[in-house]
Amino acid sequence: MSEERKKVTLRTLFAKKEQGVPITMLTCYDYPTAYFMEQAGIDILLVGDSLGMTILGYDSTLPVTMDIMVPHAQAVRRGSPSALLIGDMPYMTYQPSIETAIRNAGRFMAEAGCDAIKLEGGVEIADRVEAIAKVGIPVMGHLGLTPQSVSALGGFRVQGRGAEQAKKIVDDAKALEDAGAFSILLEMVPARVCKLITERAGVPIISLGSGPDADGQLLIFHDMFGLYPKFTPRMARVYGDAGKVILDGIAQYAEDVTTRDFPQRENWFTMKDDAFEELKRLLG
Repeated sequence: MSEERKKVTLRTLFAKKEQGVPITMLTCYDYPTAYFMEQAGIDILLVGDSLGMTILGYDSTLPVTMDIMVPHAQAVRRGSPSALLIGDMPYMTYQPSIETAIRNAGRFMAEAGCDAIKLEGGVEIADRVEAIAKVGIPVMGHLGLTPQSVSALGGFRVQGRGAEQAKKIVDDAKALEDAGAFSILLEMVPARVCKLITERAGVPIISLGSGPDADGQLLIFHDMFGLYPKFTPRMARVYGDAGKVILDGIAQYAEDVTTRDFPQRENWFTMKDDAFEELKRLLG
């Protein structure tokens, strides 16, 4: 991509929805990855609280805090000035009260230069969505498998296979849109349900493992490249086994050091003979 890439805005996303052009979205947690995504022209970068698992090695997203999230969001913003940057609101940064929600959403905007925030839940958090949107902060909703509520949902499993549960997701999507959400992420929802919601919605719907009929797609970066050692979810397409490349490289480095094959002459620096002789003289 050229350096003249236009800034992606909410208008960009709504235009793509209207024109039927799919929206691209990836998770991102650091500067170099953000730089590559900027060059590739990805529309939306999500600094997800999934970094608790993919970067920090926790078993869930729950230990993640705003103090952890903000520096990562800052790094991604530096790497990708043009993408629409979304900060993911961590567990208990918006649930306790509207005031708490607004304050933490504002940190993403003021400290990290985010363009929007994302939070999980439907009808029960619609008042938070409305309050945050009213102070001028764009909000993306998140329905289906919501990792912060994974214990209540019975684990990492598809949500909305039964008619009543599916209806709740549809109702929740409507509630979020009515509350002012500019977009909704559907994670691990049956494709039929995702299609139905997308057809009814006036805002862009993004699919994460929810089928091809949404307005855009999201993947977790570490799932795409074999960088999360615990598992690769079914919903991910692996675009390259970077994990194997890295492992093989590290193993080769260990062998090269052990056998004294590294470093070679081109890997170190020298000084002139007369300077070295002078050094020895100075040292006596």
